[in-house]
Amino acid sequence: MKVVIATAVIALSALSSTTVFAAGEKDLATKSACMACHAVDKKMVGPAYQDVAKKYAGDKTAEAKLIDKVKKGGSGAWGPIPMPPNAALSDKDAKTLVKWILAGAK
Repeated sequence: MKVVIATAVIALSALSSTTVFAAGEKDLATKSACMACHAVDKKMVGPAYQDVAKKYAGDKTAEAKLIDKVKKGGSGAWGPIPMPPNAALSDKDAKTLVKWILAGAK
């Protein structure tokens, strides 16, 4: 019986950690002002994060390219409106955000 309870606790902990982690990523995007121009599932000033994930699906170089674009800014990939640089964003936070976006940003 103790094994069953311990297994259930571990499983629930894993599920709640995943949920908190995902919420943390969206909070990070909000605090970093990304959500001022982007949304998860609809185009705003910039593309929807889910559209970014679709565009780069299967591209093994996408993570590095997008981290660079987040940090340095860019234009032309999604239309004429440029994305400003986010130079103050740490490399770790940029990588976290890009991984979240490429995973479908849910």
